[in-house]
Amino acid sequence: MASQNLKHRSRDEDPNMITTQNKSNKNKRGQNMGTAKRGLRSLSIAVSVPLSLTLLSIYLGSTHSYANLSKPYWFPPLWSLHMTSLASSFLVGLSAWLVWAVGGFHREPMALSLYLAQLGLSLVWDPIVLGAGASRVGLVVCLATFGTLVGCARIAKEVNPTAGDLIKPCLAWTAFLAIVNLNLLFL
Repeated sequence: MASQNLKHRSRDEDPNMITTQNKSNKNKRGQNMGTAKRGLRSLSIAVSVPLSLTLLSIYLGSTHSYANLSKPYWFPPLWSLHMTSLASSFLVGLSAWLVWAVGGFHREPMALSLYLAQLGLSLVWDPIVLGAGASRVGLVVCLATFGTLVGCARIAKEVNPTAGDLIKPCLAWTAFLAIVNLNLLFL
């Protein structure tokens, strides 16, 4: 039988081997901690920059003219629009980080430009529609945002399926914003 040829190793056989393994485990653990710290730092940047810019856009762009409009009952309140825009910004930032983490921006160079275009378009929608009241321009911006999100979702799904799935709620939100924006044209 093959089990008769097995040799039982005890801890007393080679003490140098044990210390070498402990040192290599500590080195690997240190390398993993360094990688984790860099990953956490890049994640915080990828999420906080779009969130900060969205907050700044909300603060500078929107007025209370939306709250004073006579609108249908199904229109979301202003605070809901802002909170969902922040959530969408968070999800797209997280998706961009997931694509970046696996090297997707190098494999798909168009991905970075699509993510940046989406960020820029989503930042200008609030000041255009809620600040200036330009619903026609806002509808064009909303449709362009939807198009860039579709492109982001396709590229992200190829690189990292989870990143592509994170964009789906943002697509739904942008479609809903387009419907709201279309109705604002007729108010």
